[in-house]
Amino acid sequence: MKKILFLAAAFITGISAMAQQKADDLIKVSTEKHDFGKIKQGVPVTTFFTITNTSDKPIVIENAWAGCGCTTPEYSKEPIPAGGTSKLKVGYNAAAMGRFEKDVNIKLAGTTDAKVVKITGEVVDTNTTATTAKTETVKPIVAADTKVDNKTKVKAKPATKKVSK
Repeated sequence: MKKILFLAAAFITGISAMAQQKADDLIKVSTEKHDFGKIKQGVPVTTFFTITNTSDKPIVIENAWAGCGCTTPEYSKEPIPAGGTSKLKVGYNAAAMGRFEKDVNIKLAGTTDAKVVKITGEVVDTNTTATTAKTETVKPIVAADTKVDNKTKVKAKPATKKVSK
């Protein structure tokens, strides 16, 4: 009986020793999401995420990647000492028009999962003006000297005009 309990305890200890830690247990990132706001089409932008080692041992960024070629992460291959920091540079090429939200994955050596941070923004055309025309309905004006009796009906369509704002 003692042998069975000893083997079970050894088995459980071995499994827990082999279990890898999660990235969130080892690092803290300065922000989970960076919003570039409105950026001009064709003008690349860059931001930096600060990664802090919250563990008591040095850690290494094994890899950093994004889901498409429009987003380029760059990282140091040097170990981050316990309590130390490193910068993750993330660039976006701003080639495609419209809103975007991109994930950037940070994989640490010895972990099973990657830490995910996001970049967002909107790429706008540099030639588009901010003014748009707004249409208003204007009521027809009947002159003071117009005579309308009970038999005659005046039919008038409302006029429209464009007003810029």
